[in-house]
Amino acid sequence: MTPALPPDITARKLRHVDACLLPESQYAGVTTGLEAVPWPYRALPERNLGDVDLGTTFLGHRLKAPVLIGAMTGGAERAGRINAHLAQAAQRLGLGLMLGSQRVMLERPDTAATFQIRRAAPDILLIGNLGGAQFLLGYGAQQAIRAVQTVGADALAIHINPLQEALQRGGDTRWAGLTVRLAELLPDLPFPVMLKEVGHGLDARTVAAVSGLGFAALDVAGAGGTSWARVEQLVERGAVTTPDLCEVGVPTAQALRDARAAAPQMPLVASGGIRTGLDAARALLLGAGVVAVARPLLAPALDSAEAVEDWLANFIHELRVALFVGGYGDVPSVRAAGG
Repeated sequence: MTPALPPDITARKLRHVDACLLPESQYAGVTTGLEAVPWPYRALPERNLGDVDLGTTFLGHRLKAPVLIGAMTGGAERAGRINAHLAQAAQRLGLGLMLGSQRVMLERPDTAATFQIRRAAPDILLIGNLGGAQFLLGYGAQQAIRAVQTVGADALAIHINPLQEALQRGGDTRWAGLTVRLAELLPDLPFPVMLKEVGHGLDARTVAAVSGLGFAALDVAGAGGTSWARVEQLVERGAVTTPDLCEVGVPTAQALRDARAAAPQMPLVASGGIRTGLDAARALLLGAGVVAVARPLLAPALDSAEAVEDWLANFIHELRVALFVGGYGDVPSVRAAGG
């Protein structure tokens, strides 16, 4: 049996939201590495800005831009409002959305409504989310299928977060055998499954170990943005007490390079510190199929769907301009240029 959730789980989810808004939740000495990726400039692009095509396909769904709204929250009323605002913006812009961890929903069904956003976003690519460690602690195909079906998702992300769990009081620290367990699980799931880190990065050895298991995509979720190790310490202690450990991770740019080398055909999501359209363009050049953005959308999502849409529209405009001045007409041409 999987361990019971702590009794204050909904309050904890809200403390996570508050902690993520603090500047102390971000990596202090590690950057994504994307700033060092050269971006071309073409003074005669020989095309119109409006003709740059950002459309792409990911997990069998057509997106109007190569952008996912990354996993954030759920399980409490305020979290439900955040998810509703994110969903409305994703629907209007034709983007994808990944839910926050649904463990609380499975074990406390009264929280399911905070994850159920299909009414607001009937057409988007919707990705459910469960923790990998739970599949060593009692979860199986039944729970994964229920997580997807309850919210009408199209796919499932399984997140792995050993550093976060190790620095969390009562965290799940038994990880031996998870690769084998995932290999047993995936054939029993009737939808695409993506493996993702939470912001400390997928390393080359992990990518190589899972590349043949049947995952439909990998989200490298590199270091350089939100450190969930920092978030946990902010929630529990009000301060970051082990700053050196909280800086551990694989920067996003390096994680993309390593993943592409270890599994050249695997579709990749770039997340972890993606803050601008130029960040996104550089990630595409390094081999990402899409990028995911979370923390920059949190404050807008507390406000309104319109605030989320405004932020994303500007982000997408920056991405379009980057492709325009780089001499690229569409997303595949950027990825091809990266080799």
